Amino acid sequence: MRSRVFLVLCLIVAAAVFLIARWFNNDYLFFAGYTVLQFIVLATAWNILGGYCGYVNFGSAAFFALGAYTSVFFHKAYQLPIPALIVIGGIVAGVVGFGMGYLTLRLRGAFFAIATLALAVVLQTLIINWQYVGGSRGAYVIRPNTIDVLGTAVPYVQYLFLLMLLLCVVAIASARMIERSRLGFGFATIRDDELAAEASGVPTLRLKLIATTLSGALMGMAGAPFPYYIGYLEPASAFGLAYTVNSIAMPMIGGTGSWIGPLVGALLLGTIQQVATVTISSAVNLLIVGVLLVAFVIIAPNGLVGLVQQHLRRKER
Repeated sequence: MRSRVFLVLCLIVAAAVFLIARWFNNDYLFFAGYTVLQFIVLATAWNILGGYCGYVNFGSAAFFALGAYTSVFFHKAYQLPIPALIVIGGIVAGVVGFGMGYLTLRLRGAFFAIATLALAVVLQTLIINWQYVGGSRGAYVIRPNTIDVLGTAVPYVQYLFLLMLLLCVVAIASARMIERSRLGFGFATIRDDELAAEASGVPTLRLKLIATTLSGALMGMAGAPFPYYIGYLEPASAFGLAYTVNSIAMPMIGGTGSWIGPLVGALLLGTIQQVATVTISSAVNLLIVGVLLVAFVIIAPNGLVGLVQQHLRRKER
């Protein structure tokens, strides 16, 4: 399927999802749906570096927080529409991703993972001491109840849901296009055997820098609307452990070898977490992640997508 056709299909599905959600006319559906969509973008972004290239990134929360605090900065300095903030947040996080990659991509394995975790700690420390964006006390972001979209007054939470839905389309379509392009094949050579790729003339450092930039930019774009969604942003919520853990667990549960794996994993795990938040408590979310992650590592090490592909191959025999 060509990329343009796939993009059109994604837009049609997104429009159908939005219309169905509006038909139910339940605010909580939009609040919970926004969170699930946010994790789809984060999981897809993580998969570009962690799944396609094989470099495990523990700094997802840092790039997410960069996008969020970029919005807080412009909310105080010069208020811009959220679509513009999403673009700016993506640029800021992409530049930091490039810088992080340039400094750390010569490391491999656990050393690279620890370096990305250190980046998150350093950025959180800087934000805590930056009083203009709230510092350790946090910052309030007051949003209107409704917004005018094409002459129609739309509740703000529905507007945020629609923006995140469109961002999901961008992330998924980009990941699929990368997977099927020369860039994706280059990423695969790095994941399979980086030394052999270098010996064959593959520009591994350049490709890895592209991966860190794209991955960081998408994570920053996912974080940009977050202050308007939550209303009050503090370092503990922006740099939350849940973003790092879920960004890794969702692709691994769905399958890291393709664009659809993070989508499946995020939909499954995100939905379970939202149901658990309502019925039990949000405190069990990380417990659910841990249990499912251990179960899938044992039962389906290649994720749900890999399990289905393995089953189909057996049937063909």
